[in-house]
Amino acid sequence: MKHLKYILTLIVAVSLSSCADYLDIVPDDVATIEHAFTDRVSAERFLATIYSYMPRIGDPAADPAIQASDEYTVIENSYYDVSRYYGNRIKLGEQNINNPIMNYWNGANGGRGTFVALRECNIFLENINSVGPDLYEWERERWIAEVIFFKAFYHYNLLRMYGPIPLIKDNKEISAGVEEVKVYREPFDECIDYIVELCDEAMATLPLQITNIAAEAGRITKPIAAMLKAEVLVLAASPLFNGNTDFNTLVDNRGIKLLGETEDLGKWSRAATACKEAIDIAHEAGIRLFTFNDSRFPLSEETRRGMSIRGAVSIRWNEELIWGNPVNTVAALQSNILPYMKFEDITGGSLGVEFSASFTMAELFYSKNGVPINEDPSYDYAGRYGIVTVEDDHYYYIKQGLTTAALNTNREPRFYANLGFDCGYWYGNGRTKDVGTGSDTETPWIMRMKAGEVSGKNGDIRYTRSGYFPKKPINFETATSATGSLSTTRYTYPVMRLADLYLLYAEALNESLDAPNSEVYEYVDIVRKRAGLNGVVESWRDHSNLPEKPFTKTGMRDIIRQERMIELCFESKRFWDLRRWKLAHVYHNQPERGWNVTQNTTEGYYQVIIFNQLEFPTRQYLWPIREDELRRNINLVQNPYWN
Repeated sequence: MKHLKYILTLIVAVSLSSCADYLDIVPDDVATIEHAFTDRVSAERFLATIYSYMPRIGDPAADPAIQASDEYTVIENSYYDVSRYYGNRIKLGEQNINNPIMNYWNGANGGRGTFVALRECNIFLENINSVGPDLYEWERERWIAEVIFFKAFYHYNLLRMYGPIPLIKDNKEISAGVEEVKVYREPFDECIDYIVELCDEAMATLPLQITNIAAEAGRITKPIAAMLKAEVLVLAASPLFNGNTDFNTLVDNRGIKLLGETEDLGKWSRAATACKEAIDIAHEAGIRLFTFNDSRFPLSEETRRGMSIRGAVSIRWNEELIWGNPVNTVAALQSNILPYMKFEDITGGSLGVEFSASFTMAELFYSKNGVPINEDPSYDYAGRYGIVTVEDDHYYYIKQGLTTAALNTNREPRFYANLGFDCGYWYGNGRTKDVGTGSDTETPWIMRMKAGEVSGKNGDIRYTRSGYFPKKPINFETATSATGSLSTTRYTYPVMRLADLYLLYAEALNESLDAPNSEVYEYVDIVRKRAGLNGVVESWRDHSNLPEKPFTKTGMRDIIRQERMIELCFESKRFWDLRRWKLAHVYHNQPERGWNVTQNTTEGYYQVIIFNQLEFPTRQYLWPIREDELRRNINLVQNPYWN
C-alpha cells in the first residue's frame, strides 16, 4: 500500500469559487459518485480529496494564527501581492461582512470551503461500502475512521472561528426541496457533543501509531483523535464559550439561543478527563518530549537545550509530534522569516524577510530564574530598555563584549532558543559548531541588526520592524549558499505536540479544582524542566515577589497561561488561546512596538517606538458570515455586532 505519499499525489483540485452556495449540501456531482467508488484506487483518490481540505496551518498567507497573531509583526509593501497579508488585515481591524477575510465558511480570501469538505466526507462514508473485494476490510475500516476524524476536525475548525455552526451530519437527498437545504446553526453545546461523538467513534478503530514512517507518516492515528477530543472540550470549557454574556443576542428565527450564558465548571472536569485520556494514549504510542541527541553535532549543554526547544517544532517527525501537517507549508514560512546573515543573502533574492517576532514576545519570556520579569526582584525591570555590555554569563547566547539591550540579558533559555536579536548568537544556517569550538565561519552567526548592517534595515522591504526574529520555525539545517540561494529543510509543522497536551491538561485540571494539586504542578514542571527551569513552586518561592501565586487557582491560571504562550510561541497556538481565554481584546488592542530599526547607532537603535496600533473590537472574537450567505439562507443568523 502506498499510503499517504500516494494519497498526497492524488489530491484533487477543488474549486473554492465564492459564487457557490456552500451550504447547499445536495451533491452536484451525483452522476460521477458511483464511479468514484468502483474500485480501491478510485476510492483512495476520493480519500485524498478529504485530506486535501486540511487548512494550511503553518502557511503565513493562509493560517490566521500567524499574521493575525500579535506574536508577529508584518511589513506590508506594494511590492507584494496583498493576498499575502490577509491575516495582518484581520489584526489591523479590516475584517468585514461583505467579503470576509480568511473566509472558511465559503472558501475565499485565504480560507478554504470547509462545508465542501464536510460534504465530501459524507459522500465518502455513504459510498465506501460499495467498493469491491480489492479493498481489504481492515483497510476500509481504517479509511472510514480517518474520514470520521476529518469530519470532526473540520467541524471543530469552523466552531472555533464562528461559534455555533450547522452540523453536516448527512448530505440531503437529491430530491430535497429548497427549504430543506436551508440549514440552521445549532446550539454550541450540541456542536461540541457531536464532535466529541465523532472523535470517540474514530478512536475505536484508528491505529495507535504509525509503524511505517516512510510510507504512512501523516496518517491519522488514535492519539490525534484523542487530542482533538481534548482540545474540543477545553474550548467548550473556556471563558469565550462558558459563561460569556457578550453573545446573548445570538438567537435564531426558531427562538433557539445558540450560546449559553451560565458558567458550567463541570465542563472543565470533562475536559481534564479527556486530556488525561489523550496523554495516556500518547504515552502508550511512545510519544515523548523531544531531546536533541544528534551525534553529528557535539554541543554544550546550553546549546543542546536550545536545540531541544527549537527541534520539538522544526525537526521532522520527531518523537514529540502527535500530528504534523503533511503538506509542506513551512517552505514559505522559513523563507519569510529567516534573516539575512551575509550580504550575499540580500543580493541572492531567495529570502523575502516579511514577518518578524513582535516586541510583545521579547517581553513575554521569563527571567533566568523562571518567573515573569516584572515579578523577579533581581531583574531590573524598570531598566530593561537600557544598554549593557555583555559579560561571561551569556557565553552561549550573546557575543561577549558587545553592547545590547538589558531586555536581552538574564533571560530563560527559551528566550535565546526562540528569538534572534542584535548581538545574539544564531546556531544553524550552515554553522553547526558550538561557540568557541571552531573558526568564525563555523560557529554561530552573530546577529548584526542596526540599520545598514547585514541583518538590519537595508531598504523599504525585507527587514524586521521590531528588532527580533523568530528562530523556532526555522529548521537549523535550512541554509543559504555562498551566493545567497536558499536551501530549505522541510519539516512537519506541528498541529499537535505533547508539550501542548501536557499544558492543556494542567489548565483543565487547575480550573476543575478549588486549588491546584500536585498533578497540576507536575505537568507544567515537566515542560519547564526541558527548558532548564526549576518547578513552579520552587521558582516562585525563591525568585518571585508573589511567592504564594502558585497556590491559588487564579494565580496558577496566570502561570499556566504564560507557560503556554512561552512554550508554544510561533506555533499557531497563541492566536486561538487568547480568544478562548477571552483575552484577545486585551492583547490585540495594544500598539505594535519595536526598537528604532532605522537607526545605525547603538543609542539610536535602542529606543522603543510605536509603528502600528492593533484593533480588536468584541465582534472579532467570532468570524463574520458573508452577507450574501445570509440572504441566500434566511435560517442563518449573523454573529453579534457584525450587523
